[in-house]
Amino acid sequence: MAGGMSVELNRSLHGRQVRRSSDAVRPRRLSERPGDLPGPLFVHGGIAPTVLSALRFDPEAVSTHQHLTPDQLSALVDKGVPLWVRIKGLGDPLLLAEVLRMLQIPDDLHPVLLETPQRTRVDALGECLQVVTHRLHMGANGRVISEQVGVVLLPNLVLSVEEVPRPVSFPELTQWLKQLPESPARGHLDDIFFFLLDEVLDDVLPLLETLADHLDDLEEASLRRPSPRVLQRAYAIRATLRRIRTIIWPLRSQLIVLIRQGKRLLDREALRGFREVNTHVDVLFETTELLRHQCDGVTTSYMASISNRMNQVMKVLTIISSIFVPLTFIAGVYGMNFNPESSPWNMPELDARYGYPICLAVMFGLSVVQISWFWKRGWFQDWTGMR
Repeated sequence: MAGGMSVELNRSLHGRQVRRSSDAVRPRRLSERPGDLPGPLFVHGGIAPTVLSALRFDPEAVSTHQHLTPDQLSALVDKGVPLWVRIKGLGDPLLLAEVLRMLQIPDDLHPVLLETPQRTRVDALGECLQVVTHRLHMGANGRVISEQVGVVLLPNLVLSVEEVPRPVSFPELTQWLKQLPESPARGHLDDIFFFLLDEVLDDVLPLLETLADHLDDLEEASLRRPSPRVLQRAYAIRATLRRIRTIIWPLRSQLIVLIRQGKRLLDREALRGFREVNTHVDVLFETTELLRHQCDGVTTSYMASISNRMNQVMKVLTIISSIFVPLTFIAGVYGMNFNPESSPWNMPELDARYGYPICLAVMFGLSVVQISWFWKRGWFQDWTGMR
């Protein structure tokens, strides 16, 4: 069939000159080519679906609204009641952009909230205050998992954006707000903003304690059972601590700037709370640095233990060599082929009746003397420490 099509094409072009179309091979920019520009890859199941919920702080009580639509959320915002809006999952960018515009979040802050991963940062723009950080927890395989969390403070609402949804957003704070005898007023939203950030940081200290326990086990293993796996685990923990330090370090400096600026959205109680958060961050940072030094200690202990074991091996080999050196000398001397019949000076002891047993006895005696002398000097002791 393909051959028939070629024959028909040749017949139709017979006597005609085929010319190249204009601009056929002219290079074009990506934006000028037909079709759309390549976008970011999306792995199905890799981004959680977007779910909207809110806590409304009515004068009478705190009410929870789950699985809201943008219209329902807009109706809550229009009532003018203080709100805590919670966004879980970043799977619907169009819905997220619509919600952020409805809540009057400045456009310059949208990419910081919606694009992952972001460095820990504190941004203040007009009547909007934003903190982006990461929630850390230990995975099943022993690796640290980071989940981006953004918190925004506006005059009449608090917004939290979580990359990975949980059954309940900030469960401790949510339970505490529901148990309050009086609903928080508009002036208390900055306190909620502070508590949100503090609850995210509360997960870091138990994680550091877990890493400290792992380092204690590694330090003991480096002395008792040194192996390359111990060193690999120490390097993995050090990389994890470096990652935690990268998350905490920017927050440490930017919180100091925020406290010094004294934003109008933050009253004295909130500023006092942020000073406590800053102290909390300092403790976390110092603990991280101490654990990094402990990783260096594990590496030093491992190298010292390996060096001691190598010295022990070399000592054993040296003892064995020292014992066999005189024996080898004696065997080498009497292994020379001189004929005793040619001269009386050519090893006359070879004709002795008990020459061979006497030679073996001398060699055995020398070995016993050397072993006893090495034993008295403590050469047979194990200097590698605990097993």
